[in-house]
Amino acid sequence: MRKLLLLASAVLVLGILAACGGEETEDSSGEGSDSSIKIVAAHNQTDPENPYQDGLVAFKEYAEAESDGQIEVEVHAGTIGTEEAELVEKLKTGGADVVLVSPGFMTSTGINEVDLFAFPYLFESYDHWENVVTGEVGDEMADIINEKSNNDFKLLGYWTAGVRHYYGKEPVNAIEDLEGMTIRTQTSGVVADYWEQVGAIPTQVAWGELYQGLQQDVVDSAENAYPYFVQQDHHRTPNGKYISETGHDYTTRFLLINGQEFDNYTEEQQDIILQAAEASVEAEWEALYNQEEEYKEKAIEEGAEVNELDRQPFIDLAEPLQDEAAKELGVEDLLQKIRDAK
Repeated sequence: MRKLLLLASAVLVLGILAACGGEETEDSSGEGSDSSIKIVAAHNQTDPENPYQDGLVAFKEYAEAESDGQIEVEVHAGTIGTEEAELVEKLKTGGADVVLVSPGFMTSTGINEVDLFAFPYLFESYDHWENVVTGEVGDEMADIINEKSNNDFKLLGYWTAGVRHYYGKEPVNAIEDLEGMTIRTQTSGVVADYWEQVGAIPTQVAWGELYQGLQQDVVDSAENAYPYFVQQDHHRTPNGKYISETGHDYTTRFLLINGQEFDNYTEEQQDIILQAAEASVEAEWEALYNQEEEYKEKAIEEGAEVNELDRQPFIDLAEPLQDEAAKELGVEDLLQKIRDAK
């Protein structure tokens, strides 16, 4: 009798445990609803007013709100790397989950096709740029990045770092004014080739060291967009006082996530991340466009001298270089599509 009672009790306990197990809630992917993730998102700019920061904060706010806190986003503004090469490496090795990088630094990973977006005078306006990155060319480049990285990198969206101009110790009104001028820019690829063609000397200086480089005559000049170099006070140095609006680059930046990690997230988490990326694109574009004029005015107020110039001779010099580089990279069809989108 005692053995029968013990057996009955054991069956009852097993039944209760089974019932409790069957009540565990699951999400649409079959994983427990209490699963949560932490995303480390990073850019290389240290100024909190930078458009990059606005974009990643928008990403964070959207992801955390829509996931009811199940997705936590930790934003790093230059705190885990002020060089984009560092951020690319951290994305590959797991030190970061979402990063922002430029085409020049992406080529170091072997995805040379992205250098297309760094071609000088590729775009003639922000409207032209937006049409390209939100259209067929943007989609094709996203596929190239994902496939050639073996899913290490998945493109979440295209950001911009503004339209880049020359600034230096002397104003530029014609190509001849650049002869012999050292300029902080990329020192390889089509960007370096272009500056060499105009007679300048491409010189490598880390972004965090550029203020000192301009102040101490290490380089004669540099090139960047107003929100970036004015926030760093480059225009207040002797070799940054003269700003010539060359408008040679309507810049493209890639918002990337580790594709391997992304594939491990639930479908719901993936959807939220993709929507958060869209929110970040909108916020970053708006912040950048607003700051372009704001920081131009600030530079002038603080003593910088700005001049416009005839860009056509610069454009004419760039087009054959674009053709040559596109052929070498195997992106001639994409280059033509970009030109047709004007």
